Amino acid sequence: MLRTVKPRNARSKRALDAREAKEVEDVRTAIFVKGTHTGEIVNGVMQELMALKRPNAISFSKKNTIRPFEDASSLEFWASKNDASMFLMGQSTKKRPAGLVIARTFDSKVLDMCELGVDKFVSMAEFKTPKSTPGHKPMMHFASELFDTHPRFIQLKSLLMDFFNGEVIESICLPGLEHVISVSLAPAPSLQAPNPILGSSQEDDVQNLPKVHIRTYTIKLLPSGTRVPRVELTEMGPFLDLSLRRHQDADPEVWKAAMRRPKLKKTDLEKGLGKKKKNMEVDEMGDLRGRVHVAKQDLSKLQTRKMKGLKSAPLEQESDGSSDSEEDEQEDAPRQKKRKRD
Repeated sequence: MLRTVKPRNARSKRALDAREAKEVEDVRTAIFVKGTHTGEIVNGVMQELMALKRPNAISFSKKNTIRPFEDASSLEFWASKNDASMFLMGQSTKKRPAGLVIARTFDSKVLDMCELGVDKFVSMAEFKTPKSTPGHKPMMHFASELFDTHPRFIQLKSLLMDFFNGEVIESICLPGLEHVISVSLAPAPSLQAPNPILGSSQEDDVQNLPKVHIRTYTIKLLPSGTRVPRVELTEMGPFLDLSLRRHQDADPEVWKAAMRRPKLKKTDLEKGLGKKKKNMEVDEMGDLRGRVHVAKQDLSKLQTRKMKGLKSAPLEQESDGSSDSEEDEQEDAPRQKKRKRD
């Protein structure tokens, strides 16, 4: 059950109302926490990811003795005090070197977590290319079918989308699209043909899962002679090669409460965003698309303009009967009279 807090005075009531769920959520704030030992690689990865997340990032400089998969009480305490809903924890141990944990909270309670291992890291400093402006919302690209079929990669996609997602916008300005984050998977022999229904043995066997490649590029718009510009991608960094490790799924009851949506307005229902209408759907871009069913047409009975080029052949005229020939003679008769008068 979710914890309910009753305000004691008007000031605490206003503070609780400001933190309640909204129809349009604010930008998710992420807290970057270091464990007892991190190492050079983990520190570099956290600095680079914090540069992409700014200004919605809070850094904890001190090291903390924290084990999120065993006890997440400290994360819940920090989430309630800083009004943050995302965590990125870095810790390197002998058993799990160069580890990153992405955690997500709901109502100041840990919702789900995913642990990743850093196999390769290339910093921004190694790319002598222009960088994107801090605070700009990135574009996300997931280049694999497993992000929609495999439960582990579905969770990872959801966490990355919430982590890098910025402010909700209604319109897009092309110069404001400065960088794109591409997430792809390495080839794996056991998962080349993804199956929507996967057994528990494949899900638990982390070694057989493909590695995750995260690449960041800047976008350059060039003139193309048309209204749509030509797009070029330039390597910006950071480049990360990650491997999946431990994970914690969300509680079904809490997940249902987190995914609950408010009632839609009448204008939204008319646009097709509410209950599913017959032969009408809304695509991922928010456009309303409809399907029209038309019976099979008999083109032989189609009424067209009678022209000389559309007349049937002599053999077809004999088979059709005398009615068509009589109509043609009646149409040709006045034309012949006009030619005689001339």
